[in-house]
Amino acid sequence: MELIFLGTSAGVPTRARNVTAILLNLQHPTRAGLWLFDCGEGTQHQMLRTAFHPGKLDNIFITHLHGDHLFGLPGLLCSRSMAGNVQPLHIYGPKGIREFVETALRLSGSWTDYPLTIEEVTPGLVVDDGLRKVTAFPLAHPVECYGYRIEEHDKPGALNAAALAADGVPAGPLFQTLKAGGSVTLEDGRVIHGADYLAPAEPGKKLAIFGDTSPCPASLELARNVDVMVHEATLENAMEEKANSRGHSSARQAAQLAVDAGAGKLIITHISSRYDARGSVLLLEECRALFAQTRLAEDFAVVRI
Repeated sequence: MELIFLGTSAGVPTRARNVTAILLNLQHPTRAGLWLFDCGEGTQHQMLRTAFHPGKLDNIFITHLHGDHLFGLPGLLCSRSMAGNVQPLHIYGPKGIREFVETALRLSGSWTDYPLTIEEVTPGLVVDDGLRKVTAFPLAHPVECYGYRIEEHDKPGALNAAALAADGVPAGPLFQTLKAGGSVTLEDGRVIHGADYLAPAEPGKKLAIFGDTSPCPASLELARNVDVMVHEATLENAMEEKANSRGHSSARQAAQLAVDAGAGKLIITHISSRYDARGSVLLLEECRALFAQTRLAEDFAVVRI
């Protein structure tokens, strides 16, 4: 998997940063996918500067309905249709996302020529496609807001073909059953159990993508033991009270959560427009004082997971 940051600014765009949008490129050998998390104004313009096309999107996850996370959605949906894309698209978001999309399309005389489904989420499992699952966690913000935890299912361990051959199990279709953890009966009556010949399962990757939030109890479960945690750091530590009063977090609070949750890496984003490049580095330094494995997201940054 890899993350591509299309927008990293809070509230309004700046000369260097567009408003929030993040691509997740799933890169599976047989079931690849492209997911979008939030869709601030200008997201489709940002995508034009990447190798990715809106027509390849499978799912869009909206954290909340504030404009800097949402206002790019109608344009992207319409452009996707005008390009002749027919691949189905699924949108997930808080209550009101259906009304927003349907109203924008209706009042503008627009439509989609591809299957479009819109699901309003509640806390808990959002989607499970057999390879990975997405769970929504409620956050603390002035409007209904969610963070999304993406977890790959554990991959089965490697099958010990040499041991099977030594035990007289012929190669072929039986190996497929054993690889899946099943059991087979040989011609001599022996029952062979796949679990006895499988290496331990390989844990799937885990990722947490936060919407806007001040510290809250659900944050810890959302981020617990993830490989990568993407969290806002809207304001510096000295402005923590102001950040929290508006449903946001300081750099220190983002880093402390990464420590408490046992995250492997923290990526901070949603940077207030008050910070230029030098000011953004201040936020990064405040995070690294608590959690060394912190990276400052920039527009078009790519992060492997």
